Amino acid sequence: MKHSLTYSFIASFIATLVLSMIMVMKKTMGLMPEMNPIADLVTIMQQVSGLSILPLFAWVLHFFIGTFVWGILFFLFYGILPGGKIIKGILFGLGAWLLMMLTLEPLAGHGLFGLQTSPVIPMMSMMLHIVFGAILGIIYGKLAKSATEM
Repeated sequence: MKHSLTYSFIASFIATLVLSMIMVMKKTMGLMPEMNPIADLVTIMQQVSGLSILPLFAWVLHFFIGTFVWGILFFLFYGILPGGKIIKGILFGLGAWLLMMLTLEPLAGHGLFGLQTSPVIPMMSMMLHIVFGAILGIIYGKLAKSATEM
């Protein structure tokens, strides 16, 4: 298996894309409108900058974090995390979820784990991060394995 930061970026981008598609479907179906990470990013960016922020900028930040920040961290932690590629990805996704629950949710005014807004937020968000992590681990593992076979 050939480890590569580029593979991690590709896998993180694909996982972020899938997660984003689920978020858009959730919003379109009217499910859990109180859980909206893009609106939360807009709120946080407006509080920090004092400017009016378009949701487009929050989507760009979402993809930047999902692709590059998580991509770098997944690459760095891949050798440390236990288990196979899927387990590594899921554990990483759970770590990202925990960080989000302890930082983004309070900064957006939802309290720790979003519990001031809804008790369902932590569970739904955890499920999304498990999906993110599983996809991340699977794609990264396939890319790294196929590079070794070349």
